[in-house]
Amino acid sequence: MTLDQLHLLFFKNYDAADLSLSPGINCFIGDNGSGKTNLLDAIHYLALTKSAFTTLDAQSIKQEADFFVVKGKFGAADAGRPETIQVSLRVGQKKTLTHDKQPYERLADHIGRYPAVLISPYDTDLIRQGSEERRRYFDSLQSQLDPEFLNLLIQYNGLLRQRNATLKQHSGGHGFDTLYLQALDDQLAPLGESLSALRVSFLAAFTPVFQSHYQQLAEGREQVQLDYKSQLPGQNFRHLLLANERKDLALQRSTVGPHRDDFVFLMDGLPVKTYGSQGQQKSYVIALKLAQFELLANRPLIPNADGRPAPGGKPLLLLDDIFDRLDDKRIARLLQLVADHTFGQVFLTDTNLERTDQALAGVDSDIRRFRVEAGTVRLIS
Repeated sequence: MTLDQLHLLFFKNYDAADLSLSPGINCFIGDNGSGKTNLLDAIHYLALTKSAFTTLDAQSIKQEADFFVVKGKFGAADAGRPETIQVSLRVGQKKTLTHDKQPYERLADHIGRYPAVLISPYDTDLIRQGSEERRRYFDSLQSQLDPEFLNLLIQYNGLLRQRNATLKQHSGGHGFDTLYLQALDDQLAPLGESLSALRVSFLAAFTPVFQSHYQQLAEGREQVQLDYKSQLPGQNFRHLLLANERKDLALQRSTVGPHRDDFVFLMDGLPVKTYGSQGQQKSYVIALKLAQFELLANRPLIPNADGRPAPGGKPLLLLDDIFDRLDDKRIARLLQLVADHTFGQVFLTDTNLERTDQALAGVDSDIRRFRVEAGTVRLIS
């Protein structure tokens, strides 16, 4: 599975762009602010139906335009029929996603079909920011691996929004319905317990792979661990909701449940956020991403929810400004994996073409280089 062609229309700082891509390595070279990272984000849209950098899709529409289109043509390694994916958004309307011009009933039906892994300078936010950032990361990964988890998460979040709206009605005195709140809790409880159980089983499979990659990056100096912090394991979620109902009514939000879970990053038993050096933190998040890649590459080919068979293959690897932000040791590890053909199709950004060529000099792969300048992109070799 490779992305063979990419077409943009009024996406971020691009009026239009058309790229024919290499099945090997694609290098986007340009100054900061030229739009090279936006090309990676367009690919992220095709894989995950959303931006990697903003939660508001409208921010991806070019200024003074009223819509954007991102279209990609994917080809299979076995020379099967190519598939075209298109994501589009018009101001004031819902985002649409099509597969060979046929719309998906739900965006979620596309998740996991074309997996992608992004390694960027912002990855250490997983360590430095709050629990929401870590939940979003692991939920996105698990959703690409397991359609059951994604469906449970969608149902849970929908009921959670209804519950929070009901709690706000109590505060405003607008016809609060105690029986309706209890009915929501009856539906929410089994979903929350299932989500928590799936997270536990996922971490049991993910952690050894992550630890192996960290040992290779850090040469075995520290022991790393991932801990799952949740109120649910061993508890009856329905009872927890009832016990916290008065608190929830006062705060107008649900204070217990999987939406409050956290993933604790530890090194030698201590929080990486507090005790890890900058280098250790970078190694930690790169190991997370490499483990993510390995699990996605080896995922079972479960048919998508829409009934279409998943195409399989290695995830798309997106490397954003790694030469500027990572030290030589960590770059060397990534490039060793590229040279060993651990990865499939690679997309990377850099500000310096000479540096990129030097880094890739020993890599036996079809390399295509693009010059990005102020919202325009052209093939240079």
